[in-house]
Amino acid sequence: MGKKVKKENETPNKEAFEPLPFESKTPATVVLMLSSPEEEVLAKACYAIYKFAEKGEENKLSLLGLGALSPLCQLINHEDKRVRRNAFMALGIMAANVDVKNALKKLDIIPSVIDKLSPEEETVVHEFATLCLASMSVDFVCKVQISENKGLPSLIRLLSGPDPDVIKNTLETALNLVQDHPNREALCELGGVPPLLDLVRSEFPVIQQLALKTLERLTTDCDARTAFREEHGFEKLMDFLNDKDLSDLHVEALRVVSNCVADRESLLLVHQTGGLTRLIQLVLSPSSLLPEVQTNAATCIARVARSSENRKLLHEHDVERALVGLLSAEGDGVKTAACHAVATMSLHLASKDTFRELDALRVVVQLLSHGSEELRQAAVQALSSLTHNSQLNAAAVYEAAGDEVLVQMLSDGSSALVSDAAATLANMADQEPLRCRILTHGAAAALVGPLQSATTTDSLLQITRCLAALACDTHAREEFRNAGGLSPLVRLLSSHHKEVRSNACWAISVCANDELTSVELCQLGALESLQEINESVNRRNQFSEVAMLKLLAANLSVKYSLKGRLAFTDITTDGFFDAGPVRPGDTVMTLEELSKQPVNQKRPVLVANAAAELQAQRSDESLDSPTDARSSSVCSKAGSRTSKGKSRGLKEEDKQQRDGDESNDQTESAVEKPWAPACDSAFQNLVMEATKSVLTLHDLREQYVTLARLVSEALGGVVEMDRLHEFHWELHLSELKFRRRSNVIPIGSVCKGIYCHRALLFKCLADRVGVSCTLVRGEYNRAWNEVLLPGETQPGGPPRPQPCSLYVVDLMHQPGSLLRANTPAAIQYQSI
Repeated sequence: MGKKVKKENETPNKEAFEPLPFESKTPATVVLMLSSPEEEVLAKACYAIYKFAEKGEENKLSLLGLGALSPLCQLINHEDKRVRRNAFMALGIMAANVDVKNALKKLDIIPSVIDKLSPEEETVVHEFATLCLASMSVDFVCKVQISENKGLPSLIRLLSGPDPDVIKNTLETALNLVQDHPNREALCELGGVPPLLDLVRSEFPVIQQLALKTLERLTTDCDARTAFREEHGFEKLMDFLNDKDLSDLHVEALRVVSNCVADRESLLLVHQTGGLTRLIQLVLSPSSLLPEVQTNAATCIARVARSSENRKLLHEHDVERALVGLLSAEGDGVKTAACHAVATMSLHLASKDTFRELDALRVVVQLLSHGSEELRQAAVQALSSLTHNSQLNAAAVYEAAGDEVLVQMLSDGSSALVSDAAATLANMADQEPLRCRILTHGAAAALVGPLQSATTTDSLLQITRCLAALACDTHAREEFRNAGGLSPLVRLLSSHHKEVRSNACWAISVCANDELTSVELCQLGALESLQEINESVNRRNQFSEVAMLKLLAANLSVKYSLKGRLAFTDITTDGFFDAGPVRPGDTVMTLEELSKQPVNQKRPVLVANAAAELQAQRSDESLDSPTDARSSSVCSKAGSRTSKGKSRGLKEEDKQQRDGDESNDQTESAVEKPWAPACDSAFQNLVMEATKSVLTLHDLREQYVTLARLVSEALGGVVEMDRLHEFHWELHLSELKFRRRSNVIPIGSVCKGIYCHRALLFKCLADRVGVSCTLVRGEYNRAWNEVLLPGETQPGGPPRPQPCSLYVVDLMHQPGSLLRANTPAAIQYQSI
């Protein structure tokens, strides 16, 4: 028997599953299908997602929330072409959403997208891959990823492809990329300029526009302009501009041209090929009647004219005539651009004259009253440039009645408009007839508002420059002062901007020519600020020292306190006072402020005032007899301190009594009228006596000697040097302060005075009788006067002009002696 063999169980046959028709209206279900292993299901699911996302932003966000993005990013690398294509379609549509784009950036999808730009892929894949890149390339990180993954070569290759949708998406991507310099440089090196130029002649306007915009951004780089020239880009664009059928794209083309002629090398090449002539003809030709085209043409010319060499070349091509034509063209934008171009071309001196000959200034002045503030701003900017260093153009603005409108602009315009209006007025004010006309419109007062509200450096510079030009006129200074302009002007001395400080000093130096203005400037702290500026090496400027000297020249009392010296040319007037030395940086008080202080232990303030109209006391008219009026002189004529002491005492009592009466009358009148220093009748009589005794002499030396003796007699007579301690002048002055109840003492009331008092009186009398001297303050109450006398002619020698010598006048020990400067005797008189 044979062995039994066990039968194997036969496996049942597996029948194939019949295709299951499936229909879903739920996005979540479709998203689940993206995980299917079947290509057919994947393809249909991707296509369904594409159609769903195409319907709106909400659907894209819904798909993002359902998790469709991650499987789609994987499916763009699927082996099946149809799955890959449909996945790209869905992804490209969804990438337009901002939230989707941010999610894609985190998934690092760019390398995979760039990989699918290869020539082997379908056109549809290219279309939606570039669409995805166009959306993502707006982000800087994505731009870097595209560049690092060598995306530019593939994009440049696609620019020469046949499909317009691919080209459009590629151009959008390229436009985003070239916003950054590294990508512009790389695009030029990879040969991106030629295909872009070819696309300018595309049959699709959107492609033409994108190509021109990309070229516009690209040609901001020098290397790109070089490549553009090598490809004859300018000539191609000029042909494009001459095509009337493409007039809707001429604006973008002109922007590219504007970039390409901005540098000297490009402009020379354009000029050599006749392109510059064609450009200017384009501005004037009837084919460029579209306002936008004319606007960009003028803008192009303005950009070219930024270089001095280019301006000269444009002038040779009579570009001024073209621009004047645009000033009268239709459209505010055209006129505005033309004004900017005129302003730039006016930097060329010959162009200024040409514009005037073409009557451009009258046209621009008319634009100042236009309703568009932007146009008005451009017009006044053009006038500022046209009138700079051109008196003829400034006169042309005056003849066109532009001065009144410019003054109005100071109060009604923006910061930039005020700045240019002030600059133009300053240019015009260099001519006196024009300045007078400008001031009739209230220009000085109109500057106050802008000076207070100006925030930009340029506006402050121009306003202060205009003020300095207008303040040459006395009426202008008064108008500016009354309008409250001095306070904001003084505040500019504290500006952190060097040029603003310098201009403020300049304006103050001009305003200080007026005494009242100068006094108010000092009251506002200008002197202290100028002192601080001049003491600083970094803050000092060319006008700060001049401004300070001008202020001091109109305030000799302050100058003497600060500098301790008055020169021959410093002529004192009524109201001059000596308050003693003041350290730099300390505030110098006015005479009114000093008079209102309570009596203190400080040295008295001596004031010289012989002006009878300045609050002369009513009681003085009845009390002052010829004898009383000369009481200071009578008391000083004592030949000996012992023999005539009684007479001096009686006269001093009379004088003291009169001083008390003057003080009482001054107190009463102060209530009735504004404060003013009292008339010093005793000093007035000293002036009269000096006039009679000095001016009758013809010899200059005798005049000084006579005046010195008069001063010595008025202030106590001769004082021997070794008996100076017995001359009790301190007690006398203290008694005067106590009786007058004031620290301010009229110089005529003083009967005992030493060096500082006598030098002060000598200077005040000399200035009034017309003889020249200085006033110099020393230390320890020393002061002296210096005079100039011609040298002596040698006996028997021919008469010839002799050099003058400097002498110190002795008013104390040997009154009338003239001590040669720098000799031991003079040095001994000047120091202890």
